[in-house]
Amino acid sequence: MDMAKRKYSKMTKIEPSVQTFVFTGRPIESDEDKTFFIDLSQCASLMNRRFYRQGINWAVGSIRVVARRSDFTNDVYCPVSIQKLPNTWVLSNSWEKGFRAWNKMNNQALEENPSIKPKFLDFKIYANDQHHQAGFGANLVPVDCLDNEALRGEWQPSKVVIPRTAPSGTIAVGDVEEREIIAVGASYSGTGASGFNNVSLIEGYAASRGLPNVLDPNTPDDASDIAGGTPENWLSAIFNEGTNQDPEIIQDMITENNIAPYPFENDGVNFDTMYPGGANQLPGLELHDESVISSTTVSSTLHLKGGNFPCGLIGVRFNNFGMGPGINQEVNWDIFVDLVPGTHRGYLCEPMTEM
Repeated sequence: MDMAKRKYSKMTKIEPSVQTFVFTGRPIESDEDKTFFIDLSQCASLMNRRFYRQGINWAVGSIRVVARRSDFTNDVYCPVSIQKLPNTWVLSNSWEKGFRAWNKMNNQALEENPSIKPKFLDFKIYANDQHHQAGFGANLVPVDCLDNEALRGEWQPSKVVIPRTAPSGTIAVGDVEEREIIAVGASYSGTGASGFNNVSLIEGYAASRGLPNVLDPNTPDDASDIAGGTPENWLSAIFNEGTNQDPEIIQDMITENNIAPYPFENDGVNFDTMYPGGANQLPGLELHDESVISSTTVSSTLHLKGGNFPCGLIGVRFNNFGMGPGINQEVNWDIFVDLVPGTHRGYLCEPMTEM
């Protein structure tokens, strides 16, 4: 094989990797609303026996939810929705700023002891408060064809350690707070499964940035003074030709379309940060797709679309509506997540720093 062919072969090599992850879990009872979480990096680490960092924007080809139709003894109506971290620049920048702060915190602590840095140190976050309450121990992990669930390795959430300051700004030595990290929603929303409270990436990012001007452009009052014998805005007044529409046009320019088309703190209405995915504006995960399991579902299978999933975090919500008094129709289910082959250790994905 000549050099060109060898170079081409090396560049296009796709490492062997499991391309479909299958999940199953306990039945969804009648009138139950339950969300399960999947971490694709955790699953890939288990299925391929090699470490995949969570800070990856994963490509997913498709998602299928299969209901075990033989369990249906009555009518059933169970919407299934797929949720993910917001596919926005706000989430991307929030993740990177949070990651860099966490990494700097660790590096400063390790300056005198670099040899103790853990081999598998990784920036791992929760999707939202609901995920934080459940904990990583409740994440779905893949099964084989006999419904044997993969045995879990260590998969621990990252923490930030924040000095506790007094109102005067002084810090007591050793007086710190440890917090885990969620992507969307409000900070300090409660103790999670591991016993720690949380901080929000998007809320923290919003609190660290400047705000737009309330008016843009912030025009001087004299901009509209183009009439009379001593107009202040004489450059515009030069073109006055008797009856002229310029005063009305200038007035519209000053009073309309001069405030950002999104809400923000101190815009005259809102008094707190309003970033999408934060505490006050769209605080939930992004709704990716939805369909319904019912007694008439063709082949008992829902075909849900693929896409990209930041940090590989997927929420799957089952909302099994009751069909009437005395009817307890549970839904048993399997989830198939089809990934896309690529050059990142067998998968198509990109680092979150490049999202």
